[in-house]
Amino acid sequence: MKSTAKCGPAKSAHVYTPLPPVSRSQSVENTAPDLTGDAANGSPDTETGTNTANGPGPEFGPWLAQASILVVDDEPGMRNFLARTLGPRCKRLEEAADCNEASHKLDEHHFDVVILDNIMPGKSGVEWLTEQREIGFFADAILMTAYADLDTAIKALRAGAVDFVLKPFRSNQILNAVARCLDRMRLRRENYVLRHELRSTSDHVLLRDKLIGYSPEIQDIRDTIARVAPLPTSILISGESGTGKEVTARSIHALSDRADKPFVPVNCAAIPTDMIEAELFGHLKGAFTGANHARDGLFLHAQGGTLFLDEIGELPLATQSKLLRAIEDRRIRPVGSEREAPVDLRFIFATNADLEAEVEAGRFRADLFYRINVMQMHMPPLRQRGDDVLELAALFMNKLGKQLGMPPVAIDGAVRAGLTRYNWPGNVRELRNLIERSLILGRFPAEFRNNDLPQTDTGEDETLDELERRHILTMLHKTGGNRNEAARRLGVSRKTIDRKCAVWNE
Repeated sequence: MKSTAKCGPAKSAHVYTPLPPVSRSQSVENTAPDLTGDAANGSPDTETGTNTANGPGPEFGPWLAQASILVVDDEPGMRNFLARTLGPRCKRLEEAADCNEASHKLDEHHFDVVILDNIMPGKSGVEWLTEQREIGFFADAILMTAYADLDTAIKALRAGAVDFVLKPFRSNQILNAVARCLDRMRLRRENYVLRHELRSTSDHVLLRDKLIGYSPEIQDIRDTIARVAPLPTSILISGESGTGKEVTARSIHALSDRADKPFVPVNCAAIPTDMIEAELFGHLKGAFTGANHARDGLFLHAQGGTLFLDEIGELPLATQSKLLRAIEDRRIRPVGSEREAPVDLRFIFATNADLEAEVEAGRFRADLFYRINVMQMHMPPLRQRGDDVLELAALFMNKLGKQLGMPPVAIDGAVRAGLTRYNWPGNVRELRNLIERSLILGRFPAEFRNNDLPQTDTGEDETLDELERRHILTMLHKTGGNRNEAARRLGVSRKTIDRKCAVWNE
């Protein structure tokens, strides 16, 4: 039997008569009625003042409307009551009348919360939950019971239940229990992702959320982002280290329909080879030495959002094959688990390596390369972005100066010329480090303050146009006619050089 979020008129509730509530239920609610009355029929709740058959309300948190819930109970009346209470408020609701049916549903779908009755024919809820934890249980469990003894509570906690609800209960009690589960799950995932980012070697928080600059190369990247962001297509971002691949990935996520879901960046090169599978896919308790408790992997922490796999070329070949299967099937198998977990993700990959050459050398799987290379974006190096380096330098000077409590260092004409003349092998990351170092020392390095352009004598009657023409032609001569390099050194765009040369017929 299956219920969806768009439930139709409910059947009349089966008469359900649990044992009388004991002191613990009274501590939650002074009068916990039997489910044979108004509470079971969706009448207005005396505490919340809302009708349980209406749509989702903000009093139970923002995540309930996005949740997938499984109800496991052998009593049709209880299942019907929970379907009426939760169905209109959540994204997906399914029901199971026994443990076997529940196991099959867990094999087929991912659920955020499982609401489980303890006393059922054949096997208790605690026993079933314990078995599921051993083979792979990827949801939070709420245990329902009419027996409020300490032994049951201890067993439930040991089995992994995160909440304990005593029958009989009102609709707002179970709604609050589910809301607590979802809030706790969200906080746990956000905390894990943030801790992972702090341990990673990602760039500084500056520039993580937007691309800076107006060079033609960056404008092309922006146009491409706008086209691909709304699509579910996987993206491969290539480019030198420090060119802003993660910034681009975050921009794609921010403009997609998954923007309110997690963005999880993973630096594949920073994770030890023997731990990368457990980090990505998770593991069960006892799956390997040191696995003292089960842990969700980064795939599950990114559920519903975007998983950004940076330095994809550094993955071991064994992990590459498992990643390929995860991308194609949208299912993962945590280390030590007998059950696969479905995942709903968008994948963005990045590399500073030539993956085609890696494929030819046998260090990267050809089938994985062709699977991820659906849409490729190449990030231009900083030396090809013209005046963007000056805009980035000014931004770093302002932001880092405030963070360090240092007065800004003037970026005068000589420094501007030095910044545009430098080759920037480390790209934006190197520029940021230069600005921070200059703030600490109170000055730019000598090589960025001394203009090494040739000094030539000029006549007193030489006009500004003639001086400009001679200076540009001198730079073109120094660069062997390379207009891109001349434009970079002069701190102007390539179009400016082309336009001037056309006027001069050069």
